Amino acid sequence: MSMTHDDIWRALDALAAENGLSASGLARKAGLDATAFNPSKRIGSDGRARWPSTESVAKVLAATGAGFAEFAALVTGAAALPRSGRGGLARRIPLIGLAQAGGEGYFDDGGYPVGGGWDEIAVPEIADPNAYALEISGESMEPVFRDGDVVIVSPGAPVRRGDRVVVRTQQGEVMAKELKRQSARRIELRSLNPAHPDYSFDLPEIAWMHRIVWATQ
Repeated sequence: MSMTHDDIWRALDALAAENGLSASGLARKAGLDATAFNPSKRIGSDGRARWPSTESVAKVLAATGAGFAEFAALVTGAAALPRSGRGGLARRIPLIGLAQAGGEGYFDDGGYPVGGGWDEIAVPEIADPNAYALEISGESMEPVFRDGDVVIVSPGAPVRRGDRVVVRTQQGEVMAKELKRQSARRIELRSLNPAHPDYSFDLPEIAWMHRIVWATQ
């Protein structure tokens, strides 16, 4: 699989979010200039996209304790949960079936998990205190996510085009898709299974949209 500039920068942003940092904060933590990962540094003077240096990525991995395999998995948009490292399975977060998530009483108006109907799952340390897990059911998200896979969702992580997301509509439908495009008025979602149609919603039709940051597979 080829990697794009956006993939690498998105992975760095994801690593920052998982450590409760901004892009500038991540750069400082790694001993780099605070502006090293700023948007202006991602485009060269000739207008072409720039890659972060291998040295800067190595310093980020050392500073956060992330392994290269973990970072490479973040580049794909959904990494497999590691079983050791960075404290191992250090935290328990709420877990619910994707089919149940559309029911009442599981999320508040902001899309944060509430109520007593959740199970729990142990996961690596995630900075977002509102992170939660959804168990995939059915084949509508194959081959990316299969029946029984668990995705870890971070309401606090930034969402950009190309990210895999969980979306809840005002009608209570919950779905895992890829953000294809977002404008001031509409959101377009690409189905992960090419046999299923894409979706498009006016913004008022969407209750919330959260980014998938990990997946067990």
